[in-house]
Amino acid sequence: MVHEHHFGQGRPRAGEARTKVVVIITAVMMLVEIIAGLVYGSMALLADGLHMASHASALGLALIAYVYARRHAHDERFSFGTGKVNALAGFASAVVLALFALMMAGESFYRFLEPVPIAFDKAIVVAVLGLVVNGVCVLILRDRHEHGRNKVHEHDHNLRAAHLHVVADALTSVLAIFALVAAKYYGAVWMDPLMGIVGGTLVARWAWGLVTDSGMVVVDLQVSPEILKTVRNRVESESGLRVVDLHIWSIGPGCLAAIISVQATHPCQLGDVEKLIPDNLGIQHLTIEVRSG
Repeated sequence: MVHEHHFGQGRPRAGEARTKVVVIITAVMMLVEIIAGLVYGSMALLADGLHMASHASALGLALIAYVYARRHAHDERFSFGTGKVNALAGFASAVVLALFALMMAGESFYRFLEPVPIAFDKAIVVAVLGLVVNGVCVLILRDRHEHGRNKVHEHDHNLRAAHLHVVADALTSVLAIFALVAAKYYGAVWMDPLMGIVGGTLVARWAWGLVTDSGMVVVDLQVSPEILKTVRNRVESESGLRVVDLHIWSIGPGCLAAIISVQATHPCQLGDVEKLIPDNLGIQHLTIEVRSG
């Protein structure tokens, strides 16, 4: 019997359909703003449209990752299926988000030194419109998975990356509205670049969290010490068994692989060890070695 390694990755994930809807909404809004900016000569509209284009590209990357992982799930060249495509796309998207945050903060700092005229009314309208669109996208992409004991490994890093992009866009719109209103009615023009720096800092922090979480999956980092301890204690609770080597790592959302080497002082079958592994950890690929002596 041939052991398959696709682990259900050939089925469409819930995040794929939602990401597709958000890509369409973002792309349409991007085209509307760019065309309106060119027709009406508004740099504010044009700039916001180009800014939205960067997020549309990142969201498109997330969608491509979903489709690629699903279509190649049965490709035998992938040792443990295509689950890590999800984490890799999330990692790449987080890097793009971090670059966007640095550019945002850098441009804001430059405007402290070289202020530019602001068309307040048009800019506020654009910011409000952008907030509405991004608010809808945030709700669509909200991660609805059930949080359980193994929630870190259940997380869809690709969906999380897409969600962070629209949240970042919504945040910049909120900060922009606050700064523009303060500048227009109270003369606090310095609020505009200040809010840009604040927003860039927050977005960079979110991006770093996603880079580290998705990066851990990409480099096969071990699961938490608590999970390793749980497995070790369960196996060694059986008299005469001692765990001499243990590796458990994520190979996709909600999917773990494990390699366990056990020293047995009495005759022991592989199935006896397998029964000791907790079922609620999400271990879908298990390799067991039993050493006698």
